Amino acid sequence: MIPRYQKIVFAALLHATVLRDAYHERQYDRAHHRLLKGEDASPTTAPTVVPEETATLMVANDADGSINAQQRSLPLPKDAEARARAILSRLLELYSSPGATHTLPASPRPIAQVFLFRPPLPAKTKSSGPDDTTLAVVNLTRSFADSHPSGIATESLTVDSICATLSANFPQITHVRFLVDGESRPTLAGHADLTRTYLIGEAASGTNP
Repeated sequence: MIPRYQKIVFAALLHATVLRDAYHERQYDRAHHRLLKGEDASPTTAPTVVPEETATLMVANDADGSINAQQRSLPLPKDAEARARAILSRLLELYSSPGATHTLPASPRPIAQVFLFRPPLPAKTKSSGPDDTTLAVVNLTRSFADSHPSGIATESLTVDSICATLSANFPQITHVRFLVDGESRPTLAGHADLTRTYLIGEAASGTNP
């Protein structure tokens, strides 16, 4: 017979999980509505007057299925969403460059937008804590998704490297969702599930430091 306290703990954990998933779905829908309204104030490319900063790109390697950190200097906007888009765009540009360790066809604009959502903190909370959750919604362009090679390994490496790169540069991001041209899409190219919420720890579980 299961002790009463264990039943209470299980019920509490189940309730917390349901609330968390509902929150992520609500923020995912908000990102979709922002796209429909045309709410995208971030620049298409970082202005040339923006000073260069060092960003960490988590680069996939097709040879051994690893994801490894590379430091790159690039102009980064101050706005967090535009900053995330600039970093991810640079990551995906690497995959179409000569000598790429993870090879993808060139796409002029692989990332359309990145939206960041964070649950409201209590009024008396002065700073974020370890339990704070930030959801990133990455809106890929259809041209990028349609040209992506099909295969579970190559698609998973692309998704995992995007999630790992967001985590490396924005430690507050804990979950990632994907859109394609503002709409939900079942898979990236037939395999990697784009309907789920990726937990950063799960997405990057096979990476190398």
